[in-house]
Amino acid sequence: MSERLWLVVPAAGRGRRMGAALPKQYLMLTGRPVLTHTLARLHAAFPEARLCLCLDPDDHHFDPAWVPFTDWRRVNGGAERADSVANALDAIALEADAKDLVLVHDVARPCVTVEDLARLYAVIAEDPVGGLLAAPVADTMKRDDGAGRVAATESREGLWQALTPQGFRYGLLRRALAMAPGCGVLVTDEASAVETLGMAPRLVAGRRDNLKITHPDDLALAERVLAAQVASGTTPPAIIGPPVERERDT
Repeated sequence: MSERLWLVVPAAGRGRRMGAALPKQYLMLTGRPVLTHTLARLHAAFPEARLCLCLDPDDHHFDPAWVPFTDWRRVNGGAERADSVANALDAIALEADAKDLVLVHDVARPCVTVEDLARLYAVIAEDPVGGLLAAPVADTMKRDDGAGRVAATESREGLWQALTPQGFRYGLLRRALAMAPGCGVLVTDEASAVETLGMAPRLVAGRRDNLKITHPDDLALAERVLAAQVASGTTPPAIIGPPVERERDT
């Protein structure tokens, strides 16, 4: 890879919607914490990248042995995803060049394939703005009335579901995250921050099985996805790896 690449993985969330005793990144998925699957996928695609792992300052579940990268650092996560990413960009300010590429990936998306990661990188490395993995919306979309009934059926024409990773140049992304709050924009992902600068990120079609673990039934679905990927040859068993001992609270 000709350019320096930084990976930012926000992992400071507490996963309240999962209703579990542990944050969702530490729940067991095929015998290993979700976080280890996600990092293994990223490392398989970008072994020479530099990783910023954003964790809650009071996180006692994390084990550094789970990180496969040689060059990595732990960064304090913030109250929101955008805060964690901004903290990571601040932490590398003295090392990063404005033109360096930054890929931000949800820790709760352990099923992203190496092929999708490589394709996204190839596209954004040549794009003046940057972009994100996304999937065209396939289902009929309903808007509710606030009382549990349908208010309207929305056209799905031109609608895409945003996935991750999302990738932009370091200087552009840092500027976008700094300016977005002053514009009154709710930053739910990196692309929405870049959009406040009047720029249009590139949509890169990604696999629909790049699911995000959010609710309890998502964990079982992710297990089936991982098994199917191995069976189809999309993901080699080595990336899944053997089970590890569940971390202990300290």
